[in-house]
Amino acid sequence: MHGFDADTEALGEAILMYAEKRMRLHPVPLDGPKTFDELQAVAGNTITAEGMGGLAALKLFGDQLAKACLSNDHPRYLSFIPCAPTEAAAMFDLVVGASGIYAGSWLEGAGAVFAENAALRWIADLAGLPPEAGGVFVPGGTIGNFWALVAARTAARARHTASGSTGPRPTKVAAQMGAHSSILSACEVMDAELVGVRSDEHQRLNGDNLRTILETEGPDTFFAVVATAGTTNFGIVDDLASVAEVCREYGIWFHVDGAYGGAGLAAPSVRRLYAGIEHADSFIVDPHKWLFAPFDCCALLYREPALARAAHTQKASYLDVLTDAEWNPTDYSIGLTRRARGLPLWFSLATYGTAAYTAAIERTLEVTRFAEAEIARRPYLEALREADLSVVVFRRLGWEADDYQAWSDELLREELAFVVPTSHEGETVARFAIVNPTTTEDDITAILDTMA
Repeated sequence: MHGFDADTEALGEAILMYAEKRMRLHPVPLDGPKTFDELQAVAGNTITAEGMGGLAALKLFGDQLAKACLSNDHPRYLSFIPCAPTEAAAMFDLVVGASGIYAGSWLEGAGAVFAENAALRWIADLAGLPPEAGGVFVPGGTIGNFWALVAARTAARARHTASGSTGPRPTKVAAQMGAHSSILSACEVMDAELVGVRSDEHQRLNGDNLRTILETEGPDTFFAVVATAGTTNFGIVDDLASVAEVCREYGIWFHVDGAYGGAGLAAPSVRRLYAGIEHADSFIVDPHKWLFAPFDCCALLYREPALARAAHTQKASYLDVLTDAEWNPTDYSIGLTRRARGLPLWFSLATYGTAAYTAAIERTLEVTRFAEAEIARRPYLEALREADLSVVVFRRLGWEADDYQAWSDELLREELAFVVPTSHEGETVARFAIVNPTTTEDDITAILDTMA
């Protein structure tokens, strides 16, 4: 099974050719899901004692299984938050897989960790975090939010103990109602209480409403406040500056969830929306969303990495040799085993330069503004809110939930686009998430025309 022979060489050439052809496709096929029975009929039992051989398995994947998966990088994939990796990032993912790198410790993966940290430093600089800030790439925003909150709780408990307080330790997290579902999930896993804060008239978390909640509940009962830089459903950026001010006033950990929207820091046209993020104690952004890296990749950054190390470093006799290393990524989130998931982003940044990233993000914002203008000029459509970033939510006047679903299903059936409905205050509506620089004004027009 191990060893490079003639069959392996033929398989390697076929896989590289498959990857090359896939990346040459512009646009890529949208494809679509199939039922279990449909896949069983064409694939059958793929795992057998004898094996089917690599070339046969690759053909099965390319001819059948891949076509039953939606292409996230299709320019008309506008649902959820798409993924549109650069060619350099996608190709370097092949290198990472082939390189046998363990990237959990400096001892074993110094070169990879050095490169990942360069990418993290770029993100930290965009946010205005201090020179000592740092962190780790984790699988996704849910994991990033979770481990940031674990670090926040550990730091709060340490302060509580050091103060000599005999009262209960803080057990609450504050966030606005529109915060990502992962915040509630994290609190449930941690047995912490999530306290919702009323949004302001712009649907943002702000300092005044946060202060009201803290005073009502008791500020000493909170160990973290979560603000959002780009909510998933609307792309709203909270009033980070006023929230940061309240957190500093009460000495509460300030976490910013920028899983989707944090990438907008690289775009001068919207940078003003992020004022205050420089005060964050922790911050996440998913490069596999709007920073053009492949799945799965979340940058988790800490203002004071030592606080994260206190929460996450695992201690065992066989790990003693790693303790004094320059930088062990495993010290900044739970999990000793990790791939170098930040390397494709680093390679893409090194290849194209950061100015190309700014241009690509600004291009998606340009298409977003076009979409808003198109919605405004069509009498049968109405936007729910002016977009902060690159998410547009709108209604088709006269439609009910079933109409939206039938429209969405037909778009996918025809492989014209993937646009699933969402809901707001009980109303079913339509939503575009535009993070792919290859999405054009013509794509937007073609989709909106189907709603006439």
